[in-house]
Amino acid sequence: MRVLAGQLYTVLKLRIGIAIAVTALAGLAVTPGAAPPGWQVLLLGLAVLFSSASAGAFNHYVERDLDARMARTRNRPFVTGAFRPGLPWLWTIGAMLVLSVGSVALFINATVALHTFLGAFFYGVVYTVWLKRRTPLNIVLGGLAGSFAVLAGASAINPSIPPEPLWLAIVLFLWTPPHFWSLAIVLHKDYEAGGVPMLPVVIGDARAARIILAHTVAVVIASLVPALFYSLGRIYLLSAIVGGTWFILRSIQLVQRPNPDSARANFRASLGQLSLLLAGCILDPVLLG
Repeated sequence: MRVLAGQLYTVLKLRIGIAIAVTALAGLAVTPGAAPPGWQVLLLGLAVLFSSASAGAFNHYVERDLDARMARTRNRPFVTGAFRPGLPWLWTIGAMLVLSVGSVALFINATVALHTFLGAFFYGVVYTVWLKRRTPLNIVLGGLAGSFAVLAGASAINPSIPPEPLWLAIVLFLWTPPHFWSLAIVLHKDYEAGGVPMLPVVIGDARAARIILAHTVAVVIASLVPALFYSLGRIYLLSAIVGGTWFILRSIQLVQRPNPDSARANFRASLGQLSLLLAGCILDPVLLG
C-alpha cells in the first residue's frame, strides 16, 4: 500500500499540486473584498489541487517515452510498467479535471472554473504536448499554469481581477522560467540526452545564466508593485524584499559561476523566494487587515 501511495504521489505530482493550490489561496487572500465562506475556500483549494494533479498525471502519461531516456525520470511508474497506459487512466484523468472544474463552476462561479481549467490545460497540453519538445520557450508559456491558479483564487472574490492578484499572476509568470532554467542547468546532460530543447541545452549554461538573472530582477521588481502602488502592506513588502534579495544574489553567483552547484543553489533560492512571497500574501491581510 505504501508503494502504491508513493507511486500515485509521483504520478499526480502532488507536491507541485499543493504548491499550486497554495498559490490559488494567495490569489484569494490578496484580492480586496469580502472573503467567501470557508467551505468555498476549501473547495477552491481542492479543485485547483485536483486539476493540477490531473495535468500532472497526463504529463507522466504522455511523456513516458521521454522519461525512459532520462536518468532522473526512468523510474517513474509509467516507464517501469508499474502503471500500464490505457483508456482507464485517460478516463480517470479526464474525470478528475471535469470534477474539479465542474464543482467550482457550480458552487463558486464560472470565472473560477475557467481559470482552473486553463491552468491544467496550459500545463497538460500547451507545455507538455505542444511546446516541450519543440522550443526553448516551452516553460515560458507553460508557466502560465501558476498564473491561472492565482486568477482562479482572485475570481472567487472578484471575477474582474483587481490589480493586486493580477500583479501576483505576473510575478508567477516571470518566476517560472528562471526557477526551471536553473534546474535545467543542473540536469543539462539529462535534457540533452532526452532531446529536450531546454534553454541551457540550446544556448549553453553561461548565456542561460545571464537570462536567468534578467528574469530574476524582473520577478523582484514586479513583486514589489502590489505593496508600493496598491493595498498590500509591510509584511508582504518585507517578504518580497528578503526573498527577492536572496534570489538576486544567488542569480548573480550563477552568472559568475554557471555550474550545477550554483544552479542548484539558485533553484533553491527561487523556491525560498516564492514561499516567502506567498506567505506574505496570506499573512499580510490576516495580520494587518
